[in-house]
Amino acid sequence: MPTNQALFERAQRVIPGGVNSPVRAFRAVGGTPRFIARAQGAYMWDAEGTQYIDYIGSWGPMILGHGHPEVLEAVQKAAVDGFSFGAPTEREVELAEAILSHVPSAEQVRLVSSGTEAGMSAIRLARGATGRSKIIKFEGCYHGHADALLVKAGSGLATFGHPTSAGVPPEVVQHTMVLEYNNVEQIEQAFATQGGEIACVMIEPIAGNMNFVRASVPFIRRIRELCDQHGALFVFDEVMSGFRVALGSAQSLYAQAIPGFRPDISVFGKVIGGGMPLAAFASTRAIMEKLAPLGPVYQAGTLSGNPVATACGLTTLKLISQPGFFEALGQRTQTLVSGLTQAATEAGLSFCGDSQGGMFGFFFAPELPQHYQAVMAKGTDTFNRFFHLMLEQGVYLAPAMYEAGFVSAAHSEADIQRTIEAAQVAFKALG
Repeated sequence: MPTNQALFERAQRVIPGGVNSPVRAFRAVGGTPRFIARAQGAYMWDAEGTQYIDYIGSWGPMILGHGHPEVLEAVQKAAVDGFSFGAPTEREVELAEAILSHVPSAEQVRLVSSGTEAGMSAIRLARGATGRSKIIKFEGCYHGHADALLVKAGSGLATFGHPTSAGVPPEVVQHTMVLEYNNVEQIEQAFATQGGEIACVMIEPIAGNMNFVRASVPFIRRIRELCDQHGALFVFDEVMSGFRVALGSAQSLYAQAIPGFRPDISVFGKVIGGGMPLAAFASTRAIMEKLAPLGPVYQAGTLSGNPVATACGLTTLKLISQPGFFEALGQRTQTLVSGLTQAATEAGLSFCGDSQGGMFGFFFAPELPQHYQAVMAKGTDTFNRFFHLMLEQGVYLAPAMYEAGFVSAAHSEADIQRTIEAAQVAFKALG
């Protein structure tokens, strides 16, 4: 069997950086990425046969764990019938109905193939529906690698973005404003000065690309009020949090705290595809009818609503809709975070963590940060050492301090306890 190092050297000769998505390269933490050979339940095995407890879960989709038998059966049956037709299928309708049954804010949904595609299309729809050009996003929120969203975090109020990627002309992001997450004053000033030009405000309600940071209830409430007052649309990017933090997604949690709360457009991915390439954006009928073939906003995709992917997603949604599923998942995730926190405290380390449903995060800091700059202020050296200490003990965490973690229904109490025990060893070494 080839070693991970040999595979990485081979990959670097034919793939830029040796990976097809940058975080996989281990550049943030150092060392050699693990090339995964197979996975089952809560575990993965690399090319050298080493077993790991998996807390990445393909970056969120594997909420049931790897290789759930009912999901496998559905996918295999769908594959026999055909990989792709380029024509409508009944399963597309069933998946759309299943998504909408849990999302009261939406009446129609359009299926696509990736979170980037869904986010990009949601912005185009918002601009088309409002006739405006400017959009607001927040530092630390990732909405895919569409040009208009690859914007450097600005300092101060309503800093217009500069591209953070070569190949993105400055004029492409000239209408993108970047504000500080959880900063009510900035969003108020932005609307006070430019409210009539803003098409939408786009946010990750629980940001998973600056580790795990929640939008505060007052912050979400104020954005909703400002969007209503100025005719802008509020876009909830739930590619990561959708059907992962709750059956009704993060928006259902905010609706419990803010009576009548609903986003105008919702973006979903990951869990709704069950690990296959599938995402979606959804809204009211009046807004969605702006899309082609009914309206002037064009969006299309050859593999959208792919019959194999929809089979995977539909079965996943059916299984996570069972009574008690999220209560059990949330409790297991909380047990993990509480155990890590206690172990770190006993080792004399500064540590804090948070979780919701099957999504979690932690920081080597005394309190949870509320925005991107606070996250960036936390040193990475301690995390990087912790990551490798855990990896050596068979626990696979995200190979970057700025990524959330994920627990699946396949993680057993024994898996959680083994992880906490590994952390005790790692924390002792760090201390």
